[in-house]
Amino acid sequence: MLAEVLILVPSIARFRADYLLLRLEKAQIASLALLTTDEVIAPDLEAELLVNAGVFNVVLRRDEVRQLVLSSPIPAAIYDTYDLRASGPWELIRDAFVVLRDPMNRVIRVIGNPVQQAGLLIEVTMETGPLRRAMLDYGLRILVLSVLISAVTAVLLFISVQRMIVAPIRRVVNHMQAYAEAPEDARRVIAPTSPVVELRAAEDALESMQKQLTGALRQKERLAQLGGAVAKISHDLRNILTTAQLFADRIEGSADPMVARAAPKLVGSISRAVNLCEATLAFGKAEEPPPRLQWFALRPLAEEVAEAEGLSGESPVTALIDIPAGLSLRADSEQLYRVLSNLVRNARQAMEATGRGGTVEISAGEGDSAWWLRVGDTGPGLPPKAREHLFAAFQGGTRKGGTGLGLAISAELIRGHGGRLELARSDSEGSEFVIHLPKQISENSLHSL
Repeated sequence: MLAEVLILVPSIARFRADYLLLRLEKAQIASLALLTTDEVIAPDLEAELLVNAGVFNVVLRRDEVRQLVLSSPIPAAIYDTYDLRASGPWELIRDAFVVLRDPMNRVIRVIGNPVQQAGLLIEVTMETGPLRRAMLDYGLRILVLSVLISAVTAVLLFISVQRMIVAPIRRVVNHMQAYAEAPEDARRVIAPTSPVVELRAAEDALESMQKQLTGALRQKERLAQLGGAVAKISHDLRNILTTAQLFADRIEGSADPMVARAAPKLVGSISRAVNLCEATLAFGKAEEPPPRLQWFALRPLAEEVAEAEGLSGESPVTALIDIPAGLSLRADSEQLYRVLSNLVRNARQAMEATGRGGTVEISAGEGDSAWWLRVGDTGPGLPPKAREHLFAAFQGGTRKGGTGLGLAISAELIRGHGGRLELARSDSEGSEFVIHLPKQISENSLHSL
């Protein structure tokens, strides 16, 4: 519409100026034909010349002499005078719209320069009615032509948009709908083909997302199958360990001093194995039992973990326990044992893999609102890839062949206490994990499991 305005308005103004110039030219031709003879022309011929020129009278100035060449009765007083010699573009546009807005048939005077230098000035009087009708007719033709051009442009634009934008977008939508019906089918992943740069970028992003999602679904399906198998194995293993626990209880009453000393540790190990099987079954249901909070001394628990992992003075990996003898905390001892056992085992295995040995340090303390436990080692540190998904199940494995489940379970157990497990440091000098346990556990933390 803006383009039409920029075209139509100057066109109408130019049409009016050409119309008036044409009347001046015809009037000049009529007057020059009269000036070629000294005889007086008949009134009928004079009237015919004026009608053909479309004016009422003609005044021609030649040699500083102003001469009324042709004349006829004027039906009304002159309404306005327009001098085409000094009219600029804005004046022509203004005067054209003055004529269009005024429906009355006015008599105007028009002044211009004669053609071919046939004089100094030519002046005519004429009516605005025919001029206005001619301008409206011209404007209507321009408008109809503009409508046709706009319609053709709109059709071409519609076809272009359909082929270049709508069709590629519809193709992307169809691929998304087809992929949503069977996301595990790799054949339904979109193949980017759009020539439009922006749509090609969208198709590339969609292809990458679909490939990642298809891979993740395959992995989840395999993990679900693996979880079902582990649940069955854990169920059967729990039954076997329950039977072994009954025999261990009988061994505990043996009169042999060596057996009597070893029996409690055997019973504790079997009990933990049974609890682990039950916890594995619970993890398969995406839930852990809420912690059973009780007060207990932390140092004996840490020593038991170190002994169970074989961190003695004779092994290449030794344990350093820096926990005050009188430090007690309120938590679930079995779950905390599992967390410490996972951390210590990971540290031991990382140092054993280097062949140099090292030290695992377990330290603890308390503040005004929380207890803290640190498990550090002098190992090689964690690889960067392992740090990205350290506490994600099946993704945060720190050693070759590991499942990455231990740290995920440990972090979940600590969250169940309302605390957090975090990696404080990991470099070439070793790694250090920190456990924070609040002294006042909230009910929301208990129910979150």
